[in-house]
Amino acid sequence: MSKWRLSLLLTVCLSAVACQRPAEETAAPVETVEVASPEEGGALSTAPVEEMEQAPAPAPATPAEEEVDWSPLTLRDGNASVSCELDYATHGDGEPLQDLEHEALTALLSQCAERGVVRVRFKGRVTQQFTQLMQRLAVVSDELSIDKRVLDIDSSGGMVEEAIRAGDAIAESGWTIWVREGAVCHSACVFVLAGGDNRLIGGRVGIHRIIRMSSSAATRAELNRELRAVYGRVRDYLERNGAAVAVADLMMAVPNRSLRILTADELKLYGLDGVNPAQDDLDRLRLMRKCGQDFVARRDAFVRAFDARCNTPETDVESMNTCGLELRGTFGFPDETCPAESPLSEFDLVGQMHEAASNATRLELEALLRKAAPSTAPPGAAVPPVPGKGRRSADSTGQAGETRSDDARSDAEASAADD
Repeated sequence: MSKWRLSLLLTVCLSAVACQRPAEETAAPVETVEVASPEEGGALSTAPVEEMEQAPAPAPATPAEEEVDWSPLTLRDGNASVSCELDYATHGDGEPLQDLEHEALTALLSQCAERGVVRVRFKGRVTQQFTQLMQRLAVVSDELSIDKRVLDIDSSGGMVEEAIRAGDAIAESGWTIWVREGAVCHSACVFVLAGGDNRLIGGRVGIHRIIRMSSSAATRAELNRELRAVYGRVRDYLERNGAAVAVADLMMAVPNRSLRILTADELKLYGLDGVNPAQDDLDRLRLMRKCGQDFVARRDAFVRAFDARCNTPETDVESMNTCGLELRGTFGFPDETCPAESPLSEFDLVGQMHEAASNATRLELEALLRKAAPSTAPPGAAVPPVPGKGRRSADSTGQAGETRSDDARSDAEASAADD
């Protein structure tokens, strides 16, 4: 399936010189907070060490390649909902996901198929059920050709191995990940975040040391052997998804009963905010072939401007999108040749759908009025105006349009009575 990738933010700095701050600027203070119980979320690892030491990290499979388990599924450690609207502040989080069977998911997501946009809100722990949910949603979205996919997540963490599995599924199926204002992405959730094609962060992202559950270690050396195997898998995962392996080293130094909140600068430096560098390399090649060098140059310029003006600390996701929509016209977007590949094109589809719905309603009303008109009306007689685009009076209430329609029906009835 041809997958569209959202292009919103600047890629992470690729050289130390480019990321260097002026000497007079002071770095943001490091924030470390205590957590009541790391087991409530955390970064928990249960995979057998022997398997990780003896076998290389498995290559991630695409949703089409991995056989999805469609056995009965319940989200025991979280809840999810689906919306075809990106504006959560106005439209909320959509319809709760209760039945996760293939037929039920297809029926629910089919509402988003015409627009081609789906937003999944998930709040809870990262477990095997979350991984299965994301795999199922990817398969159904592929079947319905819903190419623009947003995971709107709020999670305190969960299982490391499942976060990596879910992240690989997300990476191979074209998701943008939002951590909206008031939401968190802590511990193992950071691995899910790393898998997104794009990441928009208005909330808080935090990390701490991975916890080995059911460990048989009796000494530091034995525990270190177990953790070395776990962190080896984590580094491989971060590397293939365009995030800095330094994230794994930083996690090692934060006690698991504390939480190190990453600053906006650190999120960009570690490749956890904005465009995924690994995916951006693939997108650049595809866009160069399809849309041309000028398109790619303008896209890059937009991304830099977006990062400087819109993607600022403490800015909520909705405001980022509004700022980007206002900014993109400066760079010639949406592009006539490649409108779907243009930044924020999902909002263009929403606008087109609303306009199409308005036009359809107007045409239906006109057809009804023609049907209600007297049969003796001369050919080519004018049809009374109906409510619709460009038809409302200055008071914008719609009452004038409704009155005209009622008058037209009354005239038609009176004429019929005279006949």
